[in-house]
Amino acid sequence: MTAEPAAAADPSDAGGAADGEPSGDFVQSFARGLAVIRAFDADHAELTLSEVAARADVPRAAARRFLMTLVSLGYVRTSDRTFALTPRVLELGYSYLSSLSLPAIAQPHLERLSREVDESTSLAVLDGTNVVYVARVPTRRIMSVNITIGTRFPAWATSLGRVLLAAQSDDDMSAALAGTQIRAYTRSTIIDRSALFDEIRKVRAADYAVVDGELEEGLRSIAAPVRDAHGTVLAAVNVSTARTDDVESELERVLPALRRATGAIEADLVVR
Repeated sequence: MTAEPAAAADPSDAGGAADGEPSGDFVQSFARGLAVIRAFDADHAELTLSEVAARADVPRAAARRFLMTLVSLGYVRTSDRTFALTPRVLELGYSYLSSLSLPAIAQPHLERLSREVDESTSLAVLDGTNVVYVARVPTRRIMSVNITIGTRFPAWATSLGRVLLAAQSDDDMSAALAGTQIRAYTRSTIIDRSALFDEIRKVRAADYAVVDGELEEGLRSIAAPVRDAHGTVLAAVNVSTARTDDVESELERVLPALRRATGAIEADLVVR
């Protein structure tokens, strides 16, 4: 699977301007610098200057200045005309993760679930139209990409994302996906918006999602929501398995254990 190019920062997301134009508080150079960092991902660990400029959608000269600044600060290394992030970039997300108790609360329950079903388990939250992995217990690698903390996938093509999108109203879901390109990752990917919305509504009614081979051939993912004490969906937990013909048997094997895990996480959230 090939990751989507990093999206350039949208000034309208900065807030403070009713007409969508950047407010006086918006710093475009900072937004471009973040776009340069986001140009790198699991499928693009090393990039040339031209590739960074193209993926970040910034001029080549500006990309070079940002990269050399990041090199000086220790967030990027360079060798033989290519650039790559260094482990120091993890500092940028540490403050968020350290303040977020949910992954720490969920981790032992993910480990217990993984042992029970002998499959990989993950916890993810919604960020715009993407899911972001914030906790994970891998068993065997069944995807072509290595999923780690911080990995992002399109919400509409994943069981985790459909559970999180289903927690929104139809209007909010439609608005969130309005500007998103719904593209096929495999022959099974649902790309028709009407069919996709119908599928997400089914997830809302069932309170779980099953996605078969839509993100990657041969991969099945089953997910369920995690709610706070007020019933608000905070995150989703999934179990990833190799795709089989017998969906019902797989659900009978995995779904009860998955629900016990999400219920245990919710109980711990209440008493934390």
